[in-house]
Amino acid sequence: MGTKIFLNLAVKDLNKSIAFFTQLGFSFDPKFTNEKGTCLIIGENIFAMLLIEEFFKTFTQKEICNTTTSTEMIAAISVESRDKVDEIITAVIQAGGKLHNEAKDYGWMYQRDFFDLDGHHWEIFCMDESQIPQEG
Repeated sequence: MGTKIFLNLAVKDLNKSIAFFTQLGFSFDPKFTNEKGTCLIIGENIFAMLLIEEFFKTFTQKEICNTTTSTEMIAAISVESRDKVDEIITAVIQAGGKLHNEAKDYGWMYQRDFFDLDGHHWEIFCMDESQIPQEG
């Protein structure tokens, strides 16, 4: 098995989170889904475990981040095109998420970001790595 990344995120209402990310076009791994959490499939080896807060607390002795006042992380996901970025952001708005900042276009990278239903910060971007400006 190759290296995989599993982000663990606390959610208040698992069913609402599943509905939200389903509207964005994501799917879930049924092997890792029950009443305590689900496994959001982001990419071939990238996943987010959406865990109800009570279950999430069993993995840490720290307090769960208050996402209304603090940012725990920014999960950035690359997609294949500007159109796909905008398509996902349109779905975010329709699903009840909140936009954060205006779209940013650097020429070689286009990005937009949002908060999900639990206030977790996500960024969707497309990038042409061959166009990244070289420093120096």
